[in-house]
Amino acid sequence: MTDKKFYAEDSARFAAAIEKLKGQKVAVLGHQRPDGDCIGSTVAAVRVLMSLGIEAIGLNRDATPATLEAFVGKTPMALAADFIPDGHVAVSVDCADFKRVGDRLNELFPEVALNVDHHISNKLYGKENLVIATACATAEILAGFCLDNGYEVDAVTAQALYVGIATDTGQFRFPSTTPDTFDIARRLCECGANPSAAAHELYERESFAKIKLLQNFLDSLTMEFEDRVCVGLIEDGVYGETGATIDDSEGLVDYARAIDGVEVGVLIEDRAGAVKGSLRAKDPKYRVDQIAKQFGGGGHACAAGLNVENSSIKEFYPQLMQAIGEHLKNL
Repeated sequence: MTDKKFYAEDSARFAAAIEKLKGQKVAVLGHQRPDGDCIGSTVAAVRVLMSLGIEAIGLNRDATPATLEAFVGKTPMALAADFIPDGHVAVSVDCADFKRVGDRLNELFPEVALNVDHHISNKLYGKENLVIATACATAEILAGFCLDNGYEVDAVTAQALYVGIATDTGQFRFPSTTPDTFDIARRLCECGANPSAAAHELYERESFAKIKLLQNFLDSLTMEFEDRVCVGLIEDGVYGETGATIDDSEGLVDYARAIDGVEVGVLIEDRAGAVKGSLRAKDPKYRVDQIAKQFGGGGHACAAGLNVENSSIKEFYPQLMQAIGEHLKNL
């Protein structure tokens, strides 16, 4: 039995875009504060390009989080601050708005040759845009492209793609998980992905500081809108008190969403004179990306984020609650 094509038309467009990159140096850019899908997609894109004879390197404003370092292998990766371009062409992965790669990469790369993403809010800023909003992860899209086109997928690439899919589906729990998601994951396992090893690195190596941060976050939980919305806070000074880092906040908002009866979970963080917000919904009908968009953010129907400069939790909390309340009325 011949394996199915996952993205026949878009895979052909991807192959054509890759052909145009041959003979050039490519910088694969991901969004700042990279998560599993960003790192997995960056690593995979770099490695696939290299397997096709294209010189490539992954770039990010921020370092790879400790929980994801094991999935990089010997893939060429660099921090934006340390990188000096030498005629490199930019390809972006998992980045809805090119501003999210950070100021330096925006300055170094005024044009993006290829934009591969799954965010419904993607601004289509590339010369070529391959955005599939129905996909669970950018890693799922890249995996489909590679499998459809018969590109080499070695064990490191397969593991990176699997991690991107596993993390962005909440371990295959979120509504974006489809039969194709499992089929692609199966194919990646055949290429060398190891779900057990991935789960160990991702979920069984938590620092004590992160557990203390989680404890603080859980203590802050507040119910709003007749218990339909649960909000948790990381106030100024908490990172210092617990010894945690901002990377340790990854996934905390899911605890707010997980409460029975809660439809939308929210995390609001004080960030040295700015505010970061994360929103998670159990059902795509809540379109939390539309709430985030009101504050310059974006994301997915069930998962979105925002950043507001020159603000604080005290100032921003009522603004966000008003926006959520109006949004819920209109559903």
